[in-house]
Amino acid sequence: MLPAPGTVSMESVNMRHTLRWRPPQASCGTSILYSVQFQGEFELTVQNGSWVDAHECQRIRHTHCDLTSDLGSDSDYNLQVRAQCGSELSAWTELSRPFNRRDTVLTVPEMNVSTVGGALQVSFDKLPHTAVVNVTVWKKGDELQAVVYRMPAEQKMLHVAALQEGVVYCVRAQTILQPQLQSRSTDPHCLSLTGPDAAWKRATTVTVTVIIMAGVLFAVFWSISHCHPDACQTYFHKEPLPDSLRQTDLDIQIQKTHQEAELCERITMVPSVDSERQGSKADAGLMSLLEDRSSELPFTVEFVV
Repeated sequence: MLPAPGTVSMESVNMRHTLRWRPPQASCGTSILYSVQFQGEFELTVQNGSWVDAHECQRIRHTHCDLTSDLGSDSDYNLQVRAQCGSELSAWTELSRPFNRRDTVLTVPEMNVSTVGGALQVSFDKLPHTAVVNVTVWKKGDELQAVVYRMPAEQKMLHVAALQEGVVYCVRAQTILQPQLQSRSTDPHCLSLTGPDAAWKRATTVTVTVIIMAGVLFAVFWSISHCHPDACQTYFHKEPLPDSLRQTDLDIQIQKTHQEAELCERITMVPSVDSERQGSKADAGLMSLLEDRSSELPFTVEFVV
């Protein structure tokens, strides 16, 4: 006889229920196929303990089965699986204890927050279909005045309008199935709210600024190129140079005057007979005086006796 599958377990996250099991320890010439059945409160009490085939999990090759659509109530469910190799069937292996979808694990919702015009847009992914999402919105620094919005999971998107432009708002969300079955809250997501016309105002301001600057530059260059000298002197006043840097006519004349070369002439002095008769003392005194002054004269004095 073909051994039965082993270690049957249920994994339930965000109301998605997946039954898993291990394949039997046996060799099979073909692929081993598996079938799953469930038994709810109605089948157990009203239909005398009958079992119902899970339609999506009959004669399947993989070792897991999605039972989300089959387990549609909050009652307890018994689950079992068996293997098949050709025409040979194994015994049923049951889940160790009944499963109730209220035992599902809720994860923190995947939230995206954006601004659309003057409003906040809060969207979610992969929410449980029967859940409700509490979205809390408040002004940053004033969480005591927070507003809570309840949104069905099927809606998937919340539009929060009538908010103040330029104010920073924070958003937090939590998934709720029942009062005793809630997920943890998301981390606060804060962003500044811009007005509906902020985008086109910014683009218009940049465009107008560029046009004005281009016009001013064009006017300045055109005025310089077409300005009359007399008119330009009125608008473009030239500051006078300080006296220390100003060049006078005397400086120009001094620069243009060339230094003349010194002229020297030879002078020969011939003494007369009478002067020879005068005393030698007078000649000696005169010669001494002339020698002292000769260095100051622009010409050369040569004595001939």
